[in-house]
Amino acid sequence: MEIDYLLYLLEATVCTIILGMVSIPLLKKYKARQAIREEGPKSHRVKAGTPTMGGLFLILSGVIVILGNGLIDKTVLWLLFLMIGHGILGFLDDFIKAEKKRNLGLTAKQKIMGQLILSIIFCFGCVEMLHLPCAISIPFTASDISIGWLYYPFVILVIVGASNAVNLTDGLDGLASGCCTVAFMAYAAFCYINGLYDIAAFIIIMAGCCIGFLFFNYHPAKIFMGDTGSLALGGALAGIAVMTRTELLLVVLGMVFVVEALSVIIQVASFKLYGKRVFKMSPLHHHFELSGWSEVNVVWLFWGFECFMAGVALLFSVQI
Repeated sequence: MEIDYLLYLLEATVCTIILGMVSIPLLKKYKARQAIREEGPKSHRVKAGTPTMGGLFLILSGVIVILGNGLIDKTVLWLLFLMIGHGILGFLDDFIKAEKKRNLGLTAKQKIMGQLILSIIFCFGCVEMLHLPCAISIPFTASDISIGWLYYPFVILVIVGASNAVNLTDGLDGLASGCCTVAFMAYAAFCYINGLYDIAAFIIIMAGCCIGFLFFNYHPAKIFMGDTGSLALGGALAGIAVMTRTELLLVVLGMVFVVEALSVIIQVASFKLYGKRVFKMSPLHHHFELSGWSEVNVVWLFWGFECFMAGVALLFSVQI
């Protein structure tokens, strides 16, 4: 059994690298290039023109390996729905950015509306077709809290929050893809230990896709995943949390994403209420950059923190 999962990981990694070698020249040819926001760190201006939408071959690789190994059941299909749905939403955003040669794609309302629709459909599928209980599992305990119809807004909050949090984290070379790799690996171990083998296979494949993507995305990045990849990966993580009933555990396991999102919320709230900024720039990784840290050091710091928090979440959840 363990050999199978190692093969899935290897297949996904190799498949992503091969697809990346094919896709990057095509994305350059069709001018799918990243626009750098003017208010961002000046050091990032050299990245202007780097191909984006790398999430396309990352997602495609995952689908190919999953289908190629016949890893299809109801849970995996719903996870694919949520991941691909967010990938399509992100692609529309990236496409508009590339076509209009600007850093603004879909409006915030359009993006949120798309996420809401995907979340509602996914939650309906989990409750009505997979018969998941409308209850919240309390991390590190064996307790549940039944919340009835409030489960729908709760799941929507988890999915919209996670997908946007990963999207915000995708601001430095290798940052989001590396942190997602760690989160996926921790979740794969959790699912395997708890006998959720089909979900574990899906997760380990997505971890392999992230590793393969890092082959191109680590500093200096040859390609960015764009919203196509970051929204898809965030949606996948949220879907896994819902399927495994570990929505609250995801807060600990994916702490880097939580901190990144909170830094933006704090920055905006502080500026609107008091006219002052708490951070030099948000999300938080930019604050470290503007404080004199090199991009590579910031990425390694965040990777290390994500490894620690994922390890804490896994250790305590396994002991229960």
